[in-house]
Amino acid sequence: MLRSMYSGVSGMKGFQTKLDVIGNNIANVNTVGYKKSRINFQDLLSQNLSNSSVNPMQVGLGNTTSSIDVLHTPGSLMTTGVNSDVSIMGDGFFVVQKGQDDGAPESYLTRAGNLVVDKGGQLLTTQGYNVVGLRANDNTFGPITIDPEQFDSYTINRAGEIYGKNSTTWQEELIATLAIVKPENPAGLSKVGGSLYEMTMSADENGVIDNTDLMTAKTANTEVVSGQLEMSNVDLTEEFTELIVAQRGFQANSRIITTSDEILQEVVNLKR
Repeated sequence: MLRSMYSGVSGMKGFQTKLDVIGNNIANVNTVGYKKSRINFQDLLSQNLSNSSVNPMQVGLGNTTSSIDVLHTPGSLMTTGVNSDVSIMGDGFFVVQKGQDDGAPESYLTRAGNLVVDKGGQLLTTQGYNVVGLRANDNTFGPITIDPEQFDSYTINRAGEIYGKNSTTWQEELIATLAIVKPENPAGLSKVGGSLYEMTMSADENGVIDNTDLMTAKTANTEVVSGQLEMSNVDLTEEFTELIVAQRGFQANSRIITTSDEILQEVVNLKR
């Protein structure tokens, strides 16, 4: 009876975590570039009652969380018509950097392409992170700047190349090409909030984002679409179905505890 109680407790804890995962997915149903999570369970160790029979006689001791995976399936595209809004058609992530006081920027990955250009011409995320690309002026990867004094307007083609119309010559000039990173195991990336991911040893053998990981859309065999945003890949129908399953599972495990308590109460009453 005590085993059944602890099994029920472990089940309630597991389904509570499942509800947390589902709730976070539903909360981010309209988050740009969000990738939904999925929880998996596994049974705990089983207690051997006897080895006298042909087959082992065992009683399970409940369950525990096996993994919480991030599913990097593509989300639906939303047309915005804004030049700075970009999405990746295929695998890969954009690279952004947060400047540090010691001069060593922190690099992150994101699928959220809602970018902006500030008054100084820097291409930034909505959180203020610099977007990294292959700059045409020095042929090196770094923060992208679109000089507002030199260029009247700019466009981004499917190769991720940013062209600006020169305000003097009225000719289009290549400014930079958006950088793309394709981790070996995208599910191994660590979420850090703000639709950003941090590279880990589980995602790539180096565990960090360096110049050897940076590619263009052409070398990454993918495409960049301007004027569109990749929305969340959360399916509300699927999430609500899983929500019902989690709720019923939580109720069933709570019933196990209630029933075990009633049986224990009967045992106590035998003494009276």
